[in-house]
Amino acid sequence: MIHRTPFILPMLYPSLEWRVPTQAKEIYLTFDDGPVPGPTEFVLDTLAAARAKATFFCIGDNVRRHAAVFSQLVAAGHAVGNHTFNHLNGWKTPTHHYLQNIQACAEALAPGSMQAAKHLFRPPYGRITRSQIQHLRDYRIIMWDVLSVDYDKSLPAERCLRNTLGAVRPGSIVVFHDSLKAEKNMTYALPRLLEQLAGEGYSFKSLNE
Repeated sequence: MIHRTPFILPMLYPSLEWRVPTQAKEIYLTFDDGPVPGPTEFVLDTLAAARAKATFFCIGDNVRRHAAVFSQLVAAGHAVGNHTFNHLNGWKTPTHHYLQNIQACAEALAPGSMQAAKHLFRPPYGRITRSQIQHLRDYRIIMWDVLSVDYDKSLPAERCLRNTLGAVRPGSIVVFHDSLKAEKNMTYALPRLLEQLAGEGYSFKSLNE
């Protein structure tokens, strides 16, 4: 199971953001697929206890259905990004429909949550075409340096944590999921990762900082 992004991908897609260029002990935690009652609230409580900031890539339909939970994460001062309205796979979606779905998510997120001058976007599954990239020049397209694979129910939670800790480095953009599918592994790994890395002198920032 690959947890760190192969070095060739940032070379092939240099306009996408894979890692923050820094030698400082800073980690950029990101959470995909929420907001979802239960998992998202667990993440918010865990981050607050660690005095950590993060970035949430939200599905527009989940924002619509769980507006109160979304309001909590915005109020907590975390960064918010667009993850399409319906979690679309860009490789399987015509560009015009993909862009419409991103716009629908942007409307669900607004007002008040799109704090960066240039909006944040993460393609679901990390799958996006070059044509779609060209049409999204007003967005910072955020990929990742480390994938926790917390959504894999066959992956033991202890291994999820160990593999993620083994892959992080200064400037890593790390992906977790605040979803029901990932809940078992995420709720085990996240607090332990925060504790371990904080003990090593790392701080945790959002992508708007």
